[in-house]
Amino acid sequence: MDFLTLLQSLPLLLALAKGALPSVAALGMGFGQWVASLPPCRDFAFEATSYLVCEVDPKRYQVELFWKDPAGKPFQSLHNLNAAQQAAGRTMLFAINAGMYHPNLDPVGLYVERGKEMASAKTGSGSGNFSMQPNGIFYMSNGKAAVRSTRDFLKRRPPLDYATQSGPMLVIDGKLHPKFQADSTSRKTRDGVGVRKDGVAVFAISKGTVTFHAFARLFRDALGCDNALFLDGTISSLFAPAIGRNDDYWNLGPMIGVFRRS
Repeated sequence: MDFLTLLQSLPLLLALAKGALPSVAALGMGFGQWVASLPPCRDFAFEATSYLVCEVDPKRYQVELFWKDPAGKPFQSLHNLNAAQQAAGRTMLFAINAGMYHPNLDPVGLYVERGKEMASAKTGSGSGNFSMQPNGIFYMSNGKAAVRSTRDFLKRRPPLDYATQSGPMLVIDGKLHPKFQADSTSRKTRDGVGVRKDGVAVFAISKGTVTFHAFARLFRDALGCDNALFLDGTISSLFAPAIGRNDDYWNLGPMIGVFRRS
């Protein structure tokens, strides 16, 4: 556990210490194991809205995408994903839903897992948030994280380790999505991901409802991300048991899991 991550986690640790440690002990987890399982996440307030923000440096953490288990069945929930990782002897620091999906849990748009393209990029028109152009792609390439609009990505497609397409883009080269309205009344729980200039991937999930315009400003103005992508709303989920976050929505499609590099 690096000192910076521990320092950033202190507010959460103090709030959870009284209740979390006995629970951890009851589960048979020692304090050292608990500390090692802490995610790089912290509470964050912006414009009177509270968020949980997780800053992931790919040099220190491994970012992976998950959809189906080895038997070919969708994981369906972050809890199921975590259980599978534990069974494999891995400690997942946190997981978050990774974009939109069809009723059968297939990804909407591009999906790449361990270098294998399992769903193709979608460029046509349609309804809903995904098709609010420009939409975009979050991906990992040679250990580096990036967010780019779909059209820009397809013009200069890099080799991919992992990728997920979603929409709309929240921030495009430092500018808010042109269709966002500051006076919008559409407020939902939302989660998304941006990438800072230093290569750190920043995941954020709102603790209450928020507009697209406000969520985009969070990434640009408070988190320093010139490019950021909306992942989902309403069913937005984050699972980080070491800090007491245990969202349990079922029938999720693709998911993102984060692990500490050994």
